Amino acid sequence: MAIRPVLRLGDPRLLEVCTEITEFNTTELDNLITDMFDTMQAEDGAGLAAPQIGIGLRVVIFGFDKNPRYPGMAAVPMTVLINPEISPLDDKKESGWEGCLSVPGMRGEVSRFSHIRYTGYDAAGNRLDVTAEGFHARVVQHECDHLDGIIYTQRLNDPRKFGFTQELLDAGMLAVAEHCE
Repeated sequence: MAIRPVLRLGDPRLLEVCTEITEFNTTELDNLITDMFDTMQAEDGAGLAAPQIGIGLRVVIFGFDKNPRYPGMAAVPMTVLINPEISPLDDKKESGWEGCLSVPGMRGEVSRFSHIRYTGYDAAGNRLDVTAEGFHARVVQHECDHLDGIIYTQRLNDPRKFGFTQELLDAGMLAVAEHCE
């Protein structure tokens, strides 16, 4: 349908808590999801949350088979997740480099639960109940944070491990395999 502009860090709409979806399988919701996938794919993203395109609804999408911004990362199933809830399945966390389409060209190290369960609904209102680990779990947590007005920069492990992607690569802090946004 349409590629929409991605809001950037500093836009106050990115800091708002989003509203739950109450009607599923609607033309408006289907159009939003199509636009989100078009936008994510145009930006080579692994995921996108509705507030990143200025829509304050609890909708995220994610997934890819291969992605040039995520070399070496295992595929993540293409998913529409509405009104998500996340539960860690244990206390184990992993640190990893993250980026965001709303913070282009930058990376930061963030700790996330490594094994989670997420529930919610698809566009038709069917219940989803999925367990995920590794990069899949990281992507889900990152995107769902957007629905609560949280950007990964608020979760940095250490502000000294945040910077422009190229400078982090040049300094040897970020490996090419971790080059992801």
